[in-house]
Amino acid sequence: MYGKIFIVIGLFITIVGIVLYLAEKSHIPNIWNDIPGNFVFKKGDFNFYFPLTFSILLSIILTIIIYIISKI
Repeated sequence: MYGKIFIVIGLFITIVGIVLYLAEKSHIPNIWNDIPGNFVFKKGDFNFYFPLTFSILLSIILTIIIYIISKI
């Protein structure tokens, strides 16, 4: 059972990596940085980026994937 889960997670991570790599090479705008709710604080030479909305979306997506995998 755990073997299937690791294979699915590995395939998912590989597919996400390929998509991100191809998006970077094709100069598609990075929509993840422009989501409302992601906080950027800039002061002089210091930049702090806190991706709150992205973290919540990622949590929801991973929760759905894990729920679907657990039903298999």
